[in-house]
Amino acid sequence: MTRLKSGALLVAIPLMLSMTACASHKYVDDKITATNGRIDQQETRLTQLDQTTQEALTRATAAGKLAEGKFNYSVVLSDDSIKFDTDKAVLSEAGKQVLADLAERLKRDNKNVYLEIQGFTDSTGTDDINYRLGNARADSVKRFLNSQGVALNRMASISYGAEQPIAPNSTAQGRAANRRVVIVVLS
Repeated sequence: MTRLKSGALLVAIPLMLSMTACASHKYVDDKITATNGRIDQQETRLTQLDQTTQEALTRATAAGKLAEGKFNYSVVLSDDSIKFDTDKAVLSEAGKQVLADLAERLKRDNKNVYLEIQGFTDSTGTDDINYRLGNARADSVKRFLNSQGVALNRMASISYGAEQPIAPNSTAQGRAANRRVVIVVLS
């Protein structure tokens, strides 16, 4: 009888160990699946960051090429008749006329010039909002100039947001002056 109990015990121990091993394998498989899911999420995020970085590099390279050129003159869209409203990137009719005149001048001079279109905002809003708004203002100028016959490959836009104010942001008049677009003409 003791031999029978010993034999049964010898058979039962490996069975119990194999059952706990199955539970351990399931636990490990669950953990691996969860970890793989987190890794996939991180890889997706890294891909998005890589795309954003590549876009920023492209814009910086274009701005660098423009900076290599010789400064000819600049046009500032900020006086009372053509300023941008708060939180707006819409060109006024007076602003469109100034840009149409600039486009005609560029076509008439027929020079190989490059335009750096710089968007600025006042200090109201967060940095993120101001950079986006400055970019939207510069892009609206870029689109309008393109509609007037200025080639897109001759223009680059950049946003400075609330950086580089030309007037104090403590007054309404100063904030209005800071909501501007500067077009730098380079050859």
